[in-house]
Amino acid sequence: MTRPRPKRTRAVREPLQVYLSRDDRDLLDRLAGEAGLSRAEILRRGLRSFAVEHRPVRSPMIEFLDSIAGDDWPNDMAERHDEYLADAYLDKHGDCEGCRRDREHA
Repeated sequence: MTRPRPKRTRAVREPLQVYLSRDDRDLLDRLAGEAGLSRAEILRRGLRSFAVEHRPVRSPMIEFLDSIAGDDWPNDMAERHDEYLADAYLDKHGDCEGCRRDREHA
Protein backbone atom coordinates (compact mmCIF):
# COMPACT_ATOMS: atom_id res chain seq x y z
CA MET A 1 0.00 0.00 0.00
CA THR A 2 1.36 3.39 -0.97
CA ARG A 3 1.47 6.14 1.62
CA PRO A 4 -0.33 9.31 0.64
CA ARG A 5 2.05 12.14 -0.08
CA PRO A 6 1.70 15.17 2.13
CA LYS A 7 0.33 18.16 0.30
CA ARG A 8 3.01 20.64 -0.58
CA THR A 9 2.49 24.28 0.04
CA ARG A 10 3.35 26.64 -2.75
CA ALA A 11 6.58 27.77 -1.11
CA VAL A 12 8.48 27.78 -4.38
CA ARG A 13 8.54 31.23 -5.84
CA GLU A 14 9.75 32.65 -9.11
CA PRO A 15 13.54 32.43 -9.26
CA LEU A 16 15.48 35.65 -9.69
CA GLN A 17 19.16 36.15 -10.37
CA VAL A 18 20.84 39.07 -8.63
CA TYR A 19 24.40 40.31 -9.00
CA LEU A 20 25.93 41.56 -5.77
CA SER A 21 29.23 43.18 -4.99
CA ARG A 22 31.53 41.24 -2.70
CA ASP A 23 30.69 43.57 0.20
CA ASP A 24 26.94 43.17 -0.35
CA ARG A 25 27.31 39.39 -0.54
CA ASP A 26 29.28 39.37 2.70
CA LEU A 27 26.64 41.54 4.34
CA LEU A 28 23.86 39.27 3.10
CA ASP A 29 25.65 36.17 4.37
CA ARG A 30 26.30 37.79 7.76
CA LEU A 31 22.68 38.93 8.17
CA ALA A 32 21.34 35.54 7.16
CA GLY A 33 23.62 33.81 9.63
CA GLU A 34 22.80 36.16 12.50
CA ALA A 35 19.05 36.02 11.86
CA GLY A 36 18.94 32.31 11.15
CA LEU A 37 17.17 32.99 7.85
CA SER A 38 17.95 32.11 4.27
CA ARG A 39 19.56 34.72 2.05
CA ALA A 40 16.39 34.72 -0.05
CA GLU A 41 14.28 35.53 3.02
CA ILE A 42 16.60 38.40 3.95
CA LEU A 43 16.21 39.81 0.43
CA ARG A 44 12.41 39.38 0.53
CA ARG A 45 12.14 41.19 3.84
CA GLY A 46 14.45 43.93 2.61
CA LEU A 47 12.27 44.38 -0.48
CA ARG A 48 9.13 44.65 1.63
CA SER A 49 10.74 47.16 3.99
CA PHE A 50 11.85 49.24 1.04
CA ALA A 51 8.33 49.15 -0.41
CA VAL A 52 6.85 50.44 2.87
CA GLU A 53 9.32 53.34 2.98
CA HIS A 54 8.72 54.30 -0.64
CA ARG A 55 5.02 53.71 -1.04
CA PRO A 56 3.23 56.01 -3.46
CA VAL A 57 1.61 59.20 -2.24
CA ARG A 58 -1.75 58.56 -0.71
CA SER A 59 -4.94 60.23 -1.77
CA PRO A 60 -5.39 63.76 -0.36
CA MET A 61 -8.77 62.71 1.05
CA ILE A 62 -7.20 59.79 2.95
CA GLU A 63 -4.49 62.15 4.25
CA PHE A 64 -7.19 64.57 5.43
CA LEU A 65 -9.21 61.83 7.12
CA ASP A 66 -6.10 60.57 8.89
CA SER A 67 -5.25 64.11 10.03
CA ILE A 68 -8.64 64.57 11.75
CA ALA A 69 -9.01 61.03 13.07
CA GLY A 70 -8.26 61.84 16.72
CA ASP A 71 -9.99 65.25 16.85
CA ASP A 72 -13.03 65.90 19.03
CA TRP A 73 -16.18 66.51 17.00
CA PRO A 74 -19.61 67.60 18.17
CA ASN A 75 -22.06 64.75 18.69
CA ASP A 76 -24.48 66.27 16.17
CA MET A 77 -21.90 66.78 13.40
CA ALA A 78 -23.69 64.42 11.00
CA GLU A 79 -27.05 66.14 11.39
CA ARG A 80 -25.79 69.75 11.42
CA HIS A 81 -22.79 69.52 9.10
CA ASP A 82 -24.04 72.36 6.87
CA GLU A 83 -24.22 74.74 9.82
CA TYR A 84 -20.73 73.78 11.00
CA LEU A 85 -19.32 74.25 7.50
CA ALA A 86 -21.00 77.66 7.18
CA ASP A 87 -19.60 78.74 10.57
CA ALA A 88 -16.13 77.57 9.60
CA TYR A 89 -16.37 79.40 6.27
CA LEU A 90 -17.49 82.63 7.95
CA ASP A 91 -14.70 82.34 10.53
CA LYS A 92 -12.11 82.28 7.75
CA HIS A 93 -13.83 84.66 5.32
CA GLY A 94 -15.76 86.97 7.64
CA ASP A 95 -13.49 89.96 7.03
CA CYS A 96 -13.86 90.00 3.26
CA GLU A 97 -15.95 92.81 1.69
CA GLY A 98 -18.26 90.42 -0.18
CA CYS A 99 -18.94 88.38 2.94
CA ARG A 100 -20.04 91.43 4.94
CA ARG A 101 -22.30 92.55 2.10
CA ASP A 102 -23.84 89.05 1.84
CA ARG A 103 -24.56 88.94 5.57
CA GLU A 104 -26.09 92.42 5.58
CA HIS A 105 -28.50 91.46 2.79
CA ALA A 106 -29.41 88.10 4.30
